[in-house]
Amino acid sequence: MTTEYEYSPGLAGVPAARSSVCYLDGQVGKLQYRGYPIEILAENCSFEEVAHLLVVGHLPTAKELASFSAKLAAQRALPESVLGTLRSLPASGHPMGALAIGVLALGMSEKSAPQSASKSTADRREIATRLIAVLPTIVAAADRLRRGLEPVAPRADLNHATNLVYMVSGAVPDAIIGEVLDAALVLHAEHQMNASTFAARVVGSTLADAFATIAGAIGALSGPLHGGANEDVLEMLESMNVDAAEGIRAWAEDRLAKKEKISGFGHREYKVKDPRAGILQTLGVKLFEELGATPLYGRATELEAQMARLVGSKGVYPNVDFYSGIVYQKMGLATDLFTPVFAIARVAGWLAHWLEQLEDNRIFRPNQIWTGEADRPFVAIDQRG
Repeated sequence: MTTEYEYSPGLAGVPAARSSVCYLDGQVGKLQYRGYPIEILAENCSFEEVAHLLVVGHLPTAKELASFSAKLAAQRALPESVLGTLRSLPASGHPMGALAIGVLALGMSEKSAPQSASKSTADRREIATRLIAVLPTIVAAADRLRRGLEPVAPRADLNHATNLVYMVSGAVPDAIIGEVLDAALVLHAEHQMNASTFAARVVGSTLADAFATIAGAIGALSGPLHGGANEDVLEMLESMNVDAAEGIRAWAEDRLAKKEKISGFGHREYKVKDPRAGILQTLGVKLFEELGATPLYGRATELEAQMARLVGSKGVYPNVDFYSGIVYQKMGLATDLFTPVFAIARVAGWLAHWLEQLEDNRIFRPNQIWTGEADRPFVAIDQRG
């Protein structure tokens, strides 16, 4: 007897886990990490605090934060074997590929990696801390090596965000860059059961080690329908070649009429403006006021205004990718580093879900709806027409 199942493309609306990591209500634009509104966290907490919240389960005390930050700073360095792997990669490859390879290479060099799924919760958190600490170093080293430069060693006296820019550029950035990037990392740290988080939980449910789990999530994030969208937004804005309201409206109408994608607009969950987009927009203004404006910001705000008139009634508004690329570009980051920076933030959320998955694990094994032929007669090869 064939069992009938209700098919939901992309598993839309299908619960895949019970979780206390992130709450999201897209109808009203509510996003909370472990019960704390994203607006409050972005304004008041460092990325290190939020990473502690996600991985450990509560906001740290001052003593706990100092200890956690010190652990992160102490574990940023890469072994020479991993640097050697990064040196062997082609310069033409995308940094997301280098990041996934770097994480897997690191897992092969870490004694704790093979048993990471079977260890105690406390030991798993230590492994999670190592991964959060080292992702910026992998990204920065891979970026410099492809540019023919030597990697810059991490500095323990810089916070997570500032140290990332330092390792990429070789210079300590302006304070405003560190401040804005820190808040941006908070905004990108977690977002419930998105594609990459689901991928992390699926890989983790097999009891694969934490490094393989995170490499799987990185692969999912790399796609243009997920983390790669921020690169598409910047390329779209740069290629528009119009700035006046009338020209931008005509451009948007033409794309909509052709049913072509307008990058940075719309979200599977949100029917209002993504709360993270609004915060990033405010951070961008603060950055531009101090370091100088970028013409793309005016183009972006006008496109947002025109899109609100054209499709706002359908619940299509800017998502977090719409303003993030503009902000990262102003910081001096290469366009193809935008998604790796996303991963540097989101790894905290992935690991929180990995830890939660292993608390009461059951391997993911969904079903399917069969659409092919069954019980087909076999024909020998010399009788096939």
